[in-house]
Amino acid sequence: MSSSRRITAVAGKELKQLSRDRVTFGMVVMIPLIQLLLFGYAINTMVRNIPVAVVDLSGSAAARVIAEQVRVTQVVDIVTTYNTPAEAEAAIIAGKIRAALVLPHDLPQRLAGGETAGQWLVDGSDTMVGSALLSLRNMPLRLDAGTPAGAYQAQAPTFEVALFFNPERRSQVNVVPGLTAIILTMTMILFTSAALVREREQGNMELLITTPIHPLELMVGKLVPYIFVGVVQITIILGLGRLIFDVPLHGRFADLAVITLAFIGASLTLGLLISTVARTQMQAMQMTVFILLPSILLSGFMFPYDAMPRLAQYIAELLPATHFIRLIRGVYLRGAEASQLLPDILWLLGFTVLMLLVATTRFQKTLD
Repeated sequence: MSSSRRITAVAGKELKQLSRDRVTFGMVVMIPLIQLLLFGYAINTMVRNIPVAVVDLSGSAAARVIAEQVRVTQVVDIVTTYNTPAEAEAAIIAGKIRAALVLPHDLPQRLAGGETAGQWLVDGSDTMVGSALLSLRNMPLRLDAGTPAGAYQAQAPTFEVALFFNPERRSQVNVVPGLTAIILTMTMILFTSAALVREREQGNMELLITTPIHPLELMVGKLVPYIFVGVVQITIILGLGRLIFDVPLHGRFADLAVITLAFIGASLTLGLLISTVARTQMQAMQMTVFILLPSILLSGFMFPYDAMPRLAQYIAELLPATHFIRLIRGVYLRGAEASQLLPDILWLLGFTVLMLLVATTRFQKTLD
């Protein structure tokens, strides 16, 4: 048999084996397809429709005209109003809005005198969103001199900007907390996705079959060691972030612990579910990558969540990393309390319970 025929025989054998491996074959097709759709459709560096609020202390016609012209820029979406700047600041800390436009009680007099018309209170914890909002301080707003609002001034008003939580606009402040979500997603899912698969490949499943252990007990036992691994990893990331990049914790350690444990639980149980589907450790790694890529691109770590199309946001809401990035930035950067971030915490806890139940149901303590 010639060399070319031997090579052809081996290549044919590999192709047949690949065609029988449905998970690997699916990853071959889905990974480039998903990446193309994410980068081409969902990723948008031009930030639009940022949720903001208006604090109108003047109640004047000029305030209403300014608010409407701010809205039509499409950079922001005015989702609510507040009576005082303090209420708006609390909403920014809780993550309900990203900024607030405060129009003072003497707005007509300020416009008449050519003074600063108001102030933007901006959440600077996301540098891309903060930069987009900074562009509004000298917006091309024009008050028509033929209207009561424009009788004060026909020139575009200017606004002061107060950047909260990251006034220097340092990228490290935004990256370090968000990086915890990506690293924990990768390691927690990868470790546990290979857990049961490794037992099968190493022949340890026979030993488990002879024991009275319940599937739920096996699942929980697999999770416990990796909870400590996750705690060690987030301690290293945030500790070095504080020492090297001077990114301090503005919230409480207790709140940080609550949100971290909720996310670790969600990631670990997702990995367990993968381990009940994958037949080899290679398949487990491929499926982990399939989860990791959307987590990086859609969670708000690299690109602003608010700039994504609605469909991409729906997909992002299914990813634990999306909820954790909101939580970690809220607690770590804005000093929010866990009670202010309950929707995302409850989502992670519910996800953990659901994935654990599904993984337990799928697991069969048999060799086949």
